[in-house]
Amino acid sequence: MTSPLSLSSLPLFPLGSVLFPEGLLALRVFEVRYLDMVRKCHQMEAPFGVVALTQGHEVRQAGAPEEQFNEIGTLAVIEQLDHSQPGLITLQCRGSQRFRITQRSHLVHGLWIADVDHLDPDLPVPVPEDLKKASQALAKVLNTLQQRDPDSPSALVPTAAQLDDCGWVANRWCELLPVPLELKQRLMELDNPVVRLELVGDVLDRTGIAQ
Repeated sequence: MTSPLSLSSLPLFPLGSVLFPEGLLALRVFEVRYLDMVRKCHQMEAPFGVVALTQGHEVRQAGAPEEQFNEIGTLAVIEQLDHSQPGLITLQCRGSQRFRITQRSHLVHGLWIADVDHLDPDLPVPVPEDLKKASQALAKVLNTLQQRDPDSPSALVPTAAQLDDCGWVANRWCELLPVPLELKQRLMELDNPVVRLELVGDVLDRTGIAQ
C-alpha cells in the first residue's frame, strides 16, 4: 500500500452485499487499489473489513461520487487466494468478527482504511422450541444445495450444534433470503441472536418457506 497502516487500521472493501460471521465470500479482485491490499493481507495472514455500500458502486467509476458505506461491517479472513491470471486475484474468504468504524480515511489511490472497535461475537444460544421450524427448514435447504453441487464451497453440511445455535441459523438464513440489503445490514448489526432469529422467522412465515 502507498500509505502505511497503523496497528489499529483496517483496510476496507465496500461491497453491495453484507458479510455475516462464518459466512463465505468469493471475490474476483482486479482494481489496483485492492490487488495490493489483498496480497499484503494474505502475506500477513491479516483480515480486511467488508462493509455494505449505501451509495456508489463496488467498482470505481470516473467522475462518480465517493462511496458511502455502513459503519458496522465484518472481518473477512482469506482462506484461499489464486493469482494465476495477470491482473486478477480470486479469493475465498470467511466472515469473522463484526466491527464498528470509529474513524475512516480515503487514501490517494482510492483505498479506504479505518480505525475500528471490535464487537462482541454472538453468544451461543440454543434455538427455542417456537423457532425450531426455522432450523429444520434451513437443514433441508442446505441438504438440497449440497446434493446439487457437493463441490461448491457454499455446500454446507451443518453440525447438530450449528443447527441448534440461534446466531448461526439466523445468519445462514440472512445469506439465503432475497431480502433488501438494508434489512440484511440491520439484522447483522443486532446484538441479540435470538431477536435476529425471531425476525428471520417472521420473514419465513410470511413467505411460507418454513411451513
